[in-house]
Amino acid sequence: MEEDMIAPMRQRRVKRLLFGPAGRVAGTVYGTIVVMATITAGSHGPGTDPWRLAIVVAVTVVVLWIAHVYSHALAESLQRGRRLDRAELASVTTRELAIPAAAIAPIAALVLGGLDVVREQTAVWVALGIGVATLTVEGARYAALERMSRTGTFVSVGLNVFLGLVIVSLKALVAH
Repeated sequence: MEEDMIAPMRQRRVKRLLFGPAGRVAGTVYGTIVVMATITAGSHGPGTDPWRLAIVVAVTVVVLWIAHVYSHALAESLQRGRRLDRAELASVTTRELAIPAAAIAPIAALVLGGLDVVREQTAVWVALGIGVATLTVEGARYAALERMSRTGTFVSVGLNVFLGLVIVSLKALVAH
């Protein structure tokens, strides 16, 4: 009986780690777009160093996450008419964790390329594929959270996938 309860809890944790917590769709989408754009800009066809690319992606995402935390903290401070206390700043920081969390799986794919588990270009394409899959899931999650109709869900998912495919198309153009 106890094992029956543990398996769904693990699944929810893995889903939350991969796709961000419910209600944090925006951070996951933003982080995913940053990751995909960085991979696209940083990979130059054959000879792309997946280690270097993984580091560039990680650093870029962390810098933009810090910028997000800082700007949101400033906005909340102005809105409240006072500086934020530690608990409030921690809340802003935690709320924005979906941005760097979106980089975990694509960076892992790049690391597999760095370890020669997969070819360099395969690692890059897998990382981009993870991004498209994440955008697809997040489009569906957004539609579910907003209780959209089937048409609305289709449009939401379609827009996210379109955005991801535009980035992938740019990658294909850069590589050739």
